Amino acid sequence: MSNEAVYHVPVMLEECMEAMNIKPDGIYVDVTFGGGGHSREIMKRLGPNGRLIAFDQDPDAVKNALDDPRFTLVHQNFKFLKNNLRLLGIKEVDAVLGDLGVSSHQFDSAERGFSIRFDADLDMRMDQVADLDAKKVLNTYSEEDLHRIFGMYGEIQNARSLAKTIVIARLQAPIETVAGLKEVIKKHVPRGKENKYHAQVFQALRIEVNQELEALQDFLTQTIAVLKPEGRLVIMSYHSLEDRLVKSFMQKGKFRGEVEKDFFGNEIKPFHVISRKAIVAGDAELAINNRARSAKLRVAEKIA
Repeated sequence: MSNEAVYHVPVMLEECMEAMNIKPDGIYVDVTFGGGGHSREIMKRLGPNGRLIAFDQDPDAVKNALDDPRFTLVHQNFKFLKNNLRLLGIKEVDAVLGDLGVSSHQFDSAERGFSIRFDADLDMRMDQVADLDAKKVLNTYSEEDLHRIFGMYGEIQNARSLAKTIVIARLQAPIETVAGLKEVIKKHVPRGKENKYHAQVFQALRIEVNQELEALQDFLTQTIAVLKPEGRLVIMSYHSLEDRLVKSFMQKGKFRGEVEKDFFGNEIKPFHVISRKAIVAGDAELAINNRARSAKLRVAEKIA
């Protein structure tokens, strides 16, 4: 099996390629390079004058960079999209693709602390030089802030009591490992739903550590400026918080409130939504790739 397949099996690959509407001489951006699965497929569709810019802040992803003069990998978070494209002399692009899921590789690398399956230090940083990690969140955040992130980002029912338990436990000793966290919170875990509950707790911590929702909003806002008229925005998300932001942005050009209108009552919005409903994986893909189960793909086109 190839390295990129081991690293991360790309979800809804054909659907993403079709949504991007790739032209051989176009300029494209993959803001979540990872193992390069989507990027490799884009490159197959490009001619000699086509170009692909990829972004990834994970140092492990850099090892998968493609050896091709038409390809550029930017080792930064996608919230720096616009500035990096300008530095490369690119003002507008034909499509932007974002696959917001954590890669299989990150989950399978025990030392990164993303997975509930391994005991490891509670890290969870996508960017390994960032100051904030999961240990710092658990051991320094106030009870109120822990309650907020577990309730909002993890959608955990007993978020308040969970936060209180963590704050009390860390007075005795800091919570530093996956096993240590599981031990501290075990009384809150519903019997028979251990994996789901732990996954919700880890999701909440990961989103906070990496400021994922703030970064997503920064990135999406910048796509208005960098996409050409009729350029495509193609985003795949894996949980409801992300999907809600993506859906709202594509429909209204903003994350809250109603669509802006001009003096005559005409809607002012940057995109025309291509996918009225989120596109989901088919049965054949679900049978071989369990990660596709929660994926929702949305597509919009910049209004000319």
